[in-house]
Parts: sequence; structure tokens; C-alpha cells
Amino acid sequence: MEKTQKSTKRLATAKELRQIVADFYLEGHQAKQAGKPIGWMPPMNGLIEIFYAMDLMPAFPENWSPVCAAFGLNDKNFQTAEEMGFSRDLCGYMRNNVGYIYGMMGTAGVPLGGLPEPDMVFLPGGGCVPTMKNFQYIARRFPEAKVFKADLPQVPIENIQRYHIDYAISEINRIIAFLTEVTGRKLDYDRLKEAVRLSDQACALWDEIMAYRRYKPTPLSAAEIGLMFVMVTRQGTQIAVDYLTRVRDEVRERAEREIGVIADEKIRLYWDNIPLWYNLGLFNYFERFGGVVVAETYSAAWSIRLDVDKPIEALAMKSLMSYPMVSCVSMKRRKEMVLRACRDYSIDGAILHSNKSCLPITLGQMDIERALQEELGISSVIIEADHMDPRNFSIAQFEERVNPFMEMLLARTSPTSR
Repeated sequence: MEKTQKSTKRLATAKELRQIVADFYLEGHQAKQAGKPIGWMPPMNGLIEIFYAMDLMPAFPENWSPVCAAFGLNDKNFQTAEEMGFSRDLCGYMRNNVGYIYGMMGTAGVPLGGLPEPDMVFLPGGGCVPTMKNFQYIARRFPEAKVFKADLPQVPIENIQRYHIDYAISEINRIIAFLTEVTGRKLDYDRLKEAVRLSDQACALWDEIMAYRRYKPTPLSAAEIGLMFVMVTRQGTQIAVDYLTRVRDEVRERAEREIGVIADEKIRLYWDNIPLWYNLGLFNYFERFGGVVVAETYSAAWSIRLDVDKPIEALAMKSLMSYPMVSCVSMKRRKEMVLRACRDYSIDGAILHSNKSCLPITLGQMDIERALQEELGISSVIIEADHMDPRNFSIAQFEERVNPFMEMLLARTSPTSR
């Protein structure tokens, strides 16, 4: 198989995403030109809704990394970072971002215009270590930007106590005070409630869309994972709700009419870890065996409902819970999450992506592999790759491991083997 880049889209709404992505970056540059303050921040926190409620413009360097991978910019960004002394063993998101801001940022010809320069930089107090180090380098690169250093406890979801929530609330209030001082804008509480309501509505739609993937045949595969762009960048906006409503309606119609991703679905697969952003077409590879990736680890990050009547507390809870949904999770809960997903989506086999660029999500895969086999009778295959750096992925090695695995699953699911 030749290395593929883009995935094959089956949904009409998935094909709308290119314009939604372009509009987001265009809005950022228009905001910069109009003097609207720009804030660079990590994803998966309660700051996004506050920004939209205060008519500020958020930007997400980590989310820019998959965009760079899709456009083939990551190789040049990695080269710049490595010339600065950054090891190839470090997180691909971090290396891409550092290479970008110290390299091609602001140069002519960057797709979508790149990221607008920040007026504010928010150093996360939660999340993985590379995320925190990434924003330290961003703050150094833009010394004129105002910097806010957050301080959130790293707590597994099952261990969150009231005092954690109270402390997170105090951090949210500190952020609001900082934004008021820096921008001169006051937070309208009613607008914040509306942003939280829209964010919660987007999460409800996301959960509904994911639930339709349980249908046989599944109407939606991981090849359409780019849909999560609005969950990263547009939470708290009508844009996200309107788009996800259209996606939900299309997926529901396909499910009710039994229109699957492929004509003859034979094998239902689970993908553990982050996708290969430079090669999303890899998800289509399994289709030659009648296989469809119907569920994946990353989807769980956006299944967080918010208490609309308590918007500040809701955003505090979101900030505490987001990262433990994916990367900062206890081994026990991570295993439980994978096993539950494999039960819910009637999984036949699991692809465990041993990710060189994200060890926090990779840890525990041997335990997960054993638990899937012993508790559910589900076989797994481990592939070695990297969610950002194509140099750490071998298609030949991938085929060598996946092909016999898929043939084994096919033999199990064939009518003669029952």
C-alpha cells in the first residue's frame, strides 16, 4: 500500500469541515486586524467559553499541529525544532509548535494564514508536561503578550473532591479578573450562561452522534474524526451547535436506513490512542478486509456535560475533567474506559497505537491488551507509530502486523467458523 494522506469521507457534512476550519482561522486574522484581543491557550479547558462570552478570540496551538500535519508542514517545523536542540523523542505537538513559531510563522504562503500573534498566553496548570512546556516556549517567543499562569490540580476523575472544585472555581474567577484587567472588558454573566448552554448542547449532540456508531452497520467511522475540530475550537458557540446538528441528522438518517460506512461490514474495530494526523487515510485501510473503526479513545474527551445553572462551577469541572478523560487518567480508569467502549460498540478487534509522541496515552496498553482478551475475548494488535511525525511510522511494518491480524478476525467472523 502506498502511504495515503487524506481519509475517504462518506458524510456530506464531513466535507463541510474544510470551510469551517478556514473560517475559524480567517476569523482569527480578522480579529487581530480589528484590534480584538487574541489569546493562545491549550484545548480542553473552561477558558474557551469565557473568551467567546467576552467577545475575545481564542487560538489553539495544539490544534494547529494536526492542521500542519494535514498540510505537510510538520516536517519543516520538526527540522526547525531539532536545529534548536529539541529531541525527536519529545511530543510531536510540542516540536511542531516550537518549530512553527520560531520558523515559518508569519512567512508568506502558510496555509490558512497560520496563527495570529497572541496578545495573551495562558500557561496551563493541568494536562501533560509537554503541553505545559510548550506554552512556556510560546510565552518566551512573544514577550509582549500578557501571560496568565494557571494552577489546577492533576486529579483522576474518580478522586475529584469538593475542595478540588472550589480551588478550580477560584482559578476561573482569577482568569476572569485577569481578562478584565488586560482587555478592559467585563464579563456579562448572561452571555457566559449562554456560552455554557451552547457548549453543553454541543456535548449532548456529540454524545448522540457517537451513540449512532453503535448501529450495525455503523454510519460513521474514525475516518471522519476531523469532526472534532468544532469541539476543540468552537465550544460555546452557535456555530458548533448548528454544525453538529447537521452531522447528527445525517448520521441518524444513515443509521435508520442501515447505510454503513462500507457495503459489507464484517469487522468492528477500536482504535486506542491519537490518530495519525498526517495519514488519516490509514483508517480506510481496514476496509479492504471489511473492517471499520467504529470507536476510538479520543472521542471520549468531548463527552463532558455542563451544569448550565452554575456556569462558573461547570467550567471549573470541565477544566478538572478534560485531561483525565484521555491523557492524565489513572491506569485503572483508562482500562475501564476502553473495555466499556468495546462492549458498547460490539468490537471484534482492537488496534493499539503505541505512540512515540504521547507516552501518557500509551502507558498501560499491555494491560489493556490482556484485559480485552481475558475479560471480553477480544484480540488486539499493537502498532508502533507517531501521531505527528511520519518518520516514526513504517507502512511496511504496519501491514506486516495488521494484515494477519485482520485475516484472523475475518476467519473468526466468517459464517463457516460459527
